[in-house]
Amino acid sequence: MKLEYFFVLVISSIISFCSFSCEKKNVEAPYALTISEGFINPIGFYDSRPTLSWKLPVSEQVKSQTAYQVVLASSEELLPNNPDLWDSNKQDSEQVSFVKYQGKVLESRQKVYWQVRYWNENGKVSEWSEANTFELGLLHNIDWKAKWTGLDTAKDSIKGVRKFLMHKPQYLRKGFTLPNHVKSARLYITAKGIFDVHLNGKNVSDDVMPPGWTPYNHRIETLTYNVTDFLEIGKNVIAVELATGWHSGRISRGKALYDNFASPKVLCQLEITLKDGSKQTILSDESWKGTTNGPIRLAGIYDGETYNANFEIPNWSTSNFDDVSWQNVEVEPISDDVQLEPKRHTTVKNKTIIKDVEIVSVKENSVIFNLKQNMVGIPNVKVPMKKGDTLTIRFSEMLLNDGTFYTTNYRSAQSTDYYIAAADGIIEYKPKFTFHGFQFVELSGFDKEAKPETTWVEGIVQHSDFEKNGTFTSSHHKLNQLQSNITWGLRDNFFDVPTDCPQRDERLGWTGDAQVISPTAMFNYNTHAFWTAWLQSMRETQSEHNNGLIPFIIPDVLQNNNGSSGWGDAGVIIPWDIYNITGDISVLEENYDMSKKWVSYYQSKAENYIPNMYSFADWLQPYPEKTGKIGNRGDTPKELINTAYFAHSAHLVSKMARVLGKTEEEKIYKKLYKEVANAFENTFFDNGKFTGKKQTQTSYLLAIYFDLLKPETKVKAQKQLLEEIKNANNHLGTGFLGTPLLPKVLDDMGEIDLMYKILFKETYPSWFYSINQGATTMWERWNSFSKAEGYNPQSMNSLNHYAYGAVGQWMYERIAGIASLEPGYKKIRIAPIPNTDFLNSASASLNTPYGKASSSWKIENKTFQLEVVVAPNTSAEVHIPYGSIENLYVNGNLFKATSNIKLIHSDKEFFVISVNSGTYKFQTKL
Repeated sequence: MKLEYFFVLVISSIISFCSFSCEKKNVEAPYALTISEGFINPIGFYDSRPTLSWKLPVSEQVKSQTAYQVVLASSEELLPNNPDLWDSNKQDSEQVSFVKYQGKVLESRQKVYWQVRYWNENGKVSEWSEANTFELGLLHNIDWKAKWTGLDTAKDSIKGVRKFLMHKPQYLRKGFTLPNHVKSARLYITAKGIFDVHLNGKNVSDDVMPPGWTPYNHRIETLTYNVTDFLEIGKNVIAVELATGWHSGRISRGKALYDNFASPKVLCQLEITLKDGSKQTILSDESWKGTTNGPIRLAGIYDGETYNANFEIPNWSTSNFDDVSWQNVEVEPISDDVQLEPKRHTTVKNKTIIKDVEIVSVKENSVIFNLKQNMVGIPNVKVPMKKGDTLTIRFSEMLLNDGTFYTTNYRSAQSTDYYIAAADGIIEYKPKFTFHGFQFVELSGFDKEAKPETTWVEGIVQHSDFEKNGTFTSSHHKLNQLQSNITWGLRDNFFDVPTDCPQRDERLGWTGDAQVISPTAMFNYNTHAFWTAWLQSMRETQSEHNNGLIPFIIPDVLQNNNGSSGWGDAGVIIPWDIYNITGDISVLEENYDMSKKWVSYYQSKAENYIPNMYSFADWLQPYPEKTGKIGNRGDTPKELINTAYFAHSAHLVSKMARVLGKTEEEKIYKKLYKEVANAFENTFFDNGKFTGKKQTQTSYLLAIYFDLLKPETKVKAQKQLLEEIKNANNHLGTGFLGTPLLPKVLDDMGEIDLMYKILFKETYPSWFYSINQGATTMWERWNSFSKAEGYNPQSMNSLNHYAYGAVGQWMYERIAGIASLEPGYKKIRIAPIPNTDFLNSASASLNTPYGKASSSWKIENKTFQLEVVVAPNTSAEVHIPYGSIENLYVNGNLFKATSNIKLIHSDKEFFVISVNSGTYKFQTKL
């Protein structure tokens, strides 16, 4: 009996263990916890009422979520059972992203710990996730006790390009003593200008040119650094290098903005908690000392940096330095008119190093290097020099036929760095307070006895610190090069704000360029926070205008009190794009009023629903009838474009109102949209044909895609569009506004093969034309350069402009075939339509709010194969474009409907399979 009892116990234990293990396997914890726009464990966070997101594990045991519970506490020990900030309790919901925090009011500096668990489709509860954290920054001006601190550099009256005032970079420091070991320390810091901060001789961060660019008359961003490990008992020092940046430097055409002529200032507050519990705070104030007699002599965004090693100050950022001879600083109080708010997106970082460099030419004491990629950032040069000599570092995107630099398109931007050597030997230099757009680097002034080597130059690629969000590749090398050109153009022009170009005397946040590229940008990179931060700047700028105007550029340095159709609409289109791609409803809540105000601006300019207002029109359309600056606007009348965008924005606002539950406003804006659309058709179209003097592809694209025509008229307009494309021999006839609409319209019309023909055109104007001329980024113009004819003669000729890269959205959604059917990819469409005249394979992947989704197809041996990954808690419609349901194989077996996979449509052209989350391999004979 005892032996029997023993075996019973053993078997029971095994069964219990297996049950426990299986239970655990069935309910794996959620992972990838983030807050708001995708932040992971941030410090110095901007939002005291964040949203909370997580992902479900990829597991055969977990297909979906039926409920969740989120808990937040002021210490990890209180989780998960005693949360003192918020307990959502069990919520019956599939929602895994952007759950709104509804707990106690959070305060500046507060650190929060949080966990989540979920119930799966079988009602089984998961393990709790690991605890994540977020720590708030200083949320209000009143939290700051420091003063704006710096030297009076304006008195030097140094004048640069166009007589613009230049400021010498400042070296500022403050020594202090700590009587005990440090438990924790936070450095809160910002500047009217840009800075690099050190503690006890060590760099506090690797941020590039912080704090960034905002409408400084409204808001200056602040940064928070955990500096606990930088401090020690006894003597310490905080040291700051300070330069002009965007705030106090020459911006655009030399206008004086935001008190630009005032000297740069730093604002910092070092808050220290010692291990004995006491606290100590070091402030920027009158006690600081400074000098402008350091090695960085001058620095500007457009014109470059001058570094003189003879003025280096050994140990100046350490506590072993005597600053008694340095100047006393001047201070300014914090103004209530300008909000100090934590930065709500990531800073610029050094992201990639280009080392594959070749020497193009060597002439006397100069050498030209080719980095083989048009890039943005700075060079790292390691060059032998003689004492007292000056190394001149010049930049260019391309070369002239004689091998010299093409810099006409830089206009007044000098884009030149200088290094003066203090001793014989190899120097290493990286500019700190400037950035350049370039592919070629020229060095001159180095040691004449030295033989140039490719190791002398590296390219340090800089952009805002976001990561890849998606991938696209295909069997066609030029299409892959186009994808590369698109992604390089995005990175190069996402330098804290979305810029039009990175190299000339502009580099501004043009709204029209931004609105056409935003979906493609979000496919390729995780730019959610990047866009929402810029939209805040847009709202702040709009507030300066009572009529709802959104200026051409954000931040607005033109200040001409004008708005353009297709440009100001970024305030409506980008929030709507973000919502659809991410599912984040808060972006609509934040920007709904701005969108309504922009529509009201149209209304204020309209007579009988036709707005009479400024417009850049279909910017840089090829083959315009007129030449020069007027020709840049193309041939589609601005009145048509004004009216089309008026209707479109009203329509989008009605959709926003529906999502936000504003039923009455939805009706108002939907009615307005229909009235404007009716006026559009009656004014600009007759029996489906554009009534203008010159037919344009864009006139039809706007009418069709914005749904501005009656159904019977729309069919006729579609035929007219096809005629215009045929007249162009299947070439593009579109500028900035028309180009992103072309693939969408042809797709909706079922003209996929025609879109393929246009996309794969080799001759001007086409996407491949620039590739055939050697482009490694997108160009501003379809004909910026040709090997046969040289450069476009107009000085406005950027070779790094992202607008025409908007076709990238179609490459993901139709060539690879992965698109969203519901906001945030809750439901996905996998619907590639291959064209074997051009491709035999393509694939794309995307990190959705629910996890990775992908679509990869290939055709070989007369067999179509499609591999699909559908993220947990989502479903997909898979469109199979070949074969029949009778010869469809799924994961190696003939198709058979189950609870996870069902046939929902079938005809001669394709059939549609509905699938739940999982990985699927489809195969069918052609």
